[in-house]
Amino acid sequence: MIHHSPVNLYTDREKSWLAFNARVLQEAADETVPLLDRLRFLGIFSNNFDEFFRVRYAAIRRLSLEGITSEELPLNHSAHKLLGEITDIVIEQQSESLRILSLIEKELERENIFMLNETQLNREQQLFVKDFFIQKVGPELVTIILNDLEEFPSLRDGSGYLAVKLNMKTKLGTDEDEDGFLSKHKVRYAVIEVPRTINRFLILPSASEKQYIIMLDDVIRFNLDSIFNIFKYESVTAHMIKITRDAQLDLDSDQSKSLMEKIWTGVKDRRIGEPVRFVYDVEIENDTLQFLLTNLKIDASDSIIPGGRYHNRRDYMDFPTLGRNDLLYQQNPPLPVNGLSLEGSILQKIKKKDYLIYAPYQTYSYVIKFLREAALDPKVFAIKITLYRLAKNSQIISSLINAARNGKKVTVQIELQARFDEASNITYAEAMQTEGINLIFGVKGLKVHSKICLAERMEGGKVRRYGFISTGNFNESTARIYTDVTLFTAHQQIMKEVARIFDFFDVNYRVHRYKHLVVSPHYTRNKFSKLIDREILHAIAGKDAFIKLKMNSLTDFRMIDKLYEASREGVRIQLIIRGMCCLVPGVPGMSDNIEAISIVDNYLEHPRIFIFGNNGKPDIYISSADFMTRNLDSRVEVSCPIYDEDIKKELLDTFEIGWKGNVKARLHSQGLENKYRKRGNAKPFRAQIETYNYYRDKLEVIYEVVKPEESNLASEPLSSLASQDTKENILNNTSTGK
Repeated sequence: MIHHSPVNLYTDREKSWLAFNARVLQEAADETVPLLDRLRFLGIFSNNFDEFFRVRYAAIRRLSLEGITSEELPLNHSAHKLLGEITDIVIEQQSESLRILSLIEKELERENIFMLNETQLNREQQLFVKDFFIQKVGPELVTIILNDLEEFPSLRDGSGYLAVKLNMKTKLGTDEDEDGFLSKHKVRYAVIEVPRTINRFLILPSASEKQYIIMLDDVIRFNLDSIFNIFKYESVTAHMIKITRDAQLDLDSDQSKSLMEKIWTGVKDRRIGEPVRFVYDVEIENDTLQFLLTNLKIDASDSIIPGGRYHNRRDYMDFPTLGRNDLLYQQNPPLPVNGLSLEGSILQKIKKKDYLIYAPYQTYSYVIKFLREAALDPKVFAIKITLYRLAKNSQIISSLINAARNGKKVTVQIELQARFDEASNITYAEAMQTEGINLIFGVKGLKVHSKICLAERMEGGKVRRYGFISTGNFNESTARIYTDVTLFTAHQQIMKEVARIFDFFDVNYRVHRYKHLVVSPHYTRNKFSKLIDREILHAIAGKDAFIKLKMNSLTDFRMIDKLYEASREGVRIQLIIRGMCCLVPGVPGMSDNIEAISIVDNYLEHPRIFIFGNNGKPDIYISSADFMTRNLDSRVEVSCPIYDEDIKKELLDTFEIGWKGNVKARLHSQGLENKYRKRGNAKPFRAQIETYNYYRDKLEVIYEVVKPEESNLASEPLSSLASQDTKENILNNTSTGK
């Protein structure tokens, strides 16, 4: 039963998500953003849309087909009505994205960068494109003639296709031409899949300072005659289409199959899931469009979106840099952490005090260093870790395998149902099984979304535990582009409770009690509700009462109601919510004391940081959980208290820096207008740049005060820590609170 929410009390979740993606599109439109990064934001916008349709739109569509009544949907909507409203918003945003792309292309031309199509090539470029097609593209093409097939092919989810129409030469009085090919069809239709294995953008030769690029789609268009030269046709046209399918993972109920086998089957079946979106070039001939819609069985309940000449604009995330660093954001090297060294023992440092890493402002290399050291340390006998999404060539996995080969007992809880990472996680699971690593495949009915790691070390005949707890995935690739915090600690009570969570993975029916950690699904909702209640009591008593929350999404109605209650009692509430926010701030009598902003900038804002004023003695938690129903009630999540006073101050400082942002901060509102925060007479204050400066300046103080020979940082210049961890200017996904 979906929770019913009265009008104006909550913002619709799906529309709030679309407003988030509109903020991404604002970055593409922003002339202060470097030109090539504007293209990348367009790619992110498109990629986010793909995931939205595969997951959220598909879920509402299933409700619509099942006839869910209006009382069971938020904001008094029927599922069918909501689908229509979403489609209208999407069409409007798609149109806006095409307008922005056209403006960017004009700006590129002013920078001597030109996008050419197949009709604009000079003789040298024509020869180059022809040769490239013969050598690289032709062997990769999948081309299907559609007319005579008994069964229409299943077009792959997310792939771009050229829908080809051949107007045939016909011969009266016969069904065959002189070469034996049927000519009874006045028109033949075909589809060509644009290969994913070849870069979408081909740089063309140029004898001047001008740089020319052609899309792979147009390389294929230029060579249509080479593809179809066996047919006798009078004319040929090719227009781009794209289909998006329902990404629901349906698991086989066969008890004889392992979970891994069931997920493999589900991932394969996803390729032929129900279509939920069909995007087409508005220039396509009507008969070609109708032929495709009929045979793909796409009806009025599906989202049919008119688009431009090119689809899959997510590929703009990989637009070539062309050596033009002046058209990209400045690359700031990740900084070291005061007191930590990538040389010497990191465990011994953590033994003395807690440390916090705020990536990508600070280097993520400490996480890899921790695991590498634990793998080699003779006194470490066990390592335990939860994994959700991993890098393509994961150093985390490499470190764990190294530990297993050194005789450590390695236990890995890997979530096989991490959406769209199922196949990758299964591949990693098989590699770890081969090395003798003990794998745990989750808890029945619960996804494991926590970010915890534990190393057990024998010291003086006793077990001492070290570890780290994070707000983000243990993924060194996304750590360059997602902002997240990771706490390194040897606090024995906390680490003992981390060990209990791994016990819970083994014995699910035993629910442990925790004094320090806050663990979903059993305790998170209740704990944070009580902390809100405490602030309410402080406010009623006339004491200082405030709540500061930073997270990806705020959609759980019960938690929103609790925040409304706190607001009514005078608790000051500041929210930094990057994505979906169903809470409506600033409504008289309901949320007067609540302000809510979203920051969308060069990095994807990903930390979950919860701060409760406690009458001048703030309680601060970092967490893997958003205030979403799934995170609170149906996942294993871990929130960790911060006890170190220096780290508390650091998190308070960085929250305040984010809150002061007036360049990339937008206001959450009932109308979803995405208005920028008013600057007034204040100087521009860009929160992500100022956060980097905050950590850089802390280092500069140390360099000034401490003599080089006394500083662990003296032998580690920033450049040595930055090596491969340069920024990649993408925000992906984002969208679902990864």
